[in-house]
Amino acid sequence: MSIIAIVPARYGSTRLPGKALLSKTGKPLIRHVVESISTAKLVDEVVIATDDQRIINAAGEFGAKAVLTGSDCRTGTDRIAQAAKILALDDTDIVVNVQADEPEMPGRCVDRCVELLSSGHWHIATLCTKITPAEAELPNMTKVVFAKDGTAMYFSRACIPFDRDHNQPVQHYLHHGIYAYHVGFIKLFAKLDSTPAEEAEKLEQLRAIEHGYKIIVGVTDYRGARIDTPQEYEEFAKRVAPSR
Repeated sequence: MSIIAIVPARYGSTRLPGKALLSKTGKPLIRHVVESISTAKLVDEVVIATDDQRIINAAGEFGAKAVLTGSDCRTGTDRIAQAAKILALDDTDIVVNVQADEPEMPGRCVDRCVELLSSGHWHIATLCTKITPAEAELPNMTKVVFAKDGTAMYFSRACIPFDRDHNQPVQHYLHHGIYAYHVGFIKLFAKLDSTPAEEAEKLEQLRAIEHGYKIIVGVTDYRGARIDTPQEYEEFAKRVAPSR
């Protein structure tokens, strides 16, 4: 069994065009992602999956492996499914899906997802971290509520759980965009119909929940530094510039 980390990356971005190749730090953003997750101890290989030749070319310049997928992928997971086929991965192989806008995702989080997936009969493993009530109100931060056994009950851009009476100590959790699953499940997932909650929230993981599949959620102390806007990229560039 092989364990592969795949980074689905596209060039187009409404709020931050060409995000994957922004290079104010001296390196394209996608390189930061690859280098960070390459510190994982359980991963055999890191691969970029993209539909844009410019990203393929950039990957070649810094020695990363990349595969060219179609431009018809609905989601990152659909792109992962195409990449798994191109790479001829076995159904029992494990893929860790790491978002291309998470340049500081540590390798230990990748390893944690692999360990979680292997700990029980789960279909997907993912991670979350504690956040404040004020942060939970932000729609750009996806929240997750999970059961006592660690399985996800729901993901939402809304504040969940909602403290109706404002008198209970409620802990909110931010969902990180990282997933581990077996290749066999990725193939199955890609064939599933989209679901109402998935379409409303624009969160593809809800497709799995609405179809009855189990997602195990682990809590980590990694806060995350997802980059969606020019301001977030500028802040990231300032953080890493001194270490160049």
